[in-house]
Amino acid sequence: MLFVASCLDKADHLEVRLANRPDHLAWLDGHRDAVRLAGPFLDAAGEKPVGSMLIIEAASAAAVEALLAEDPYAKAGLFASVEIRPWRMTIGAIA
Repeated sequence: MLFVASCLDKADHLEVRLANRPDHLAWLDGHRDAVRLAGPFLDAAGEKPVGSMLIIEAASAAAVEALLAEDPYAKAGLFASVEIRPWRMTIGAIA
């Protein structure tokens, strides 16, 4: 089953995001079997990252929560909120 994880950063935590980005990208690369699509939300100017959106294939929302808990961004305390919802693709394709 597919899930969308919507993760919003804490205010004024851009430096935390940037400091942990290399480890986050390595974590994503190590979980290509589950993380089908991922990328940052941007601020209103379209310049600075302010959160993350991931589409994850997993058996349950609990499995997604467990996976996301290992994300270096989560471990660094970057996120103000994380919302996980089941999702069904209607148009497009995920490689």
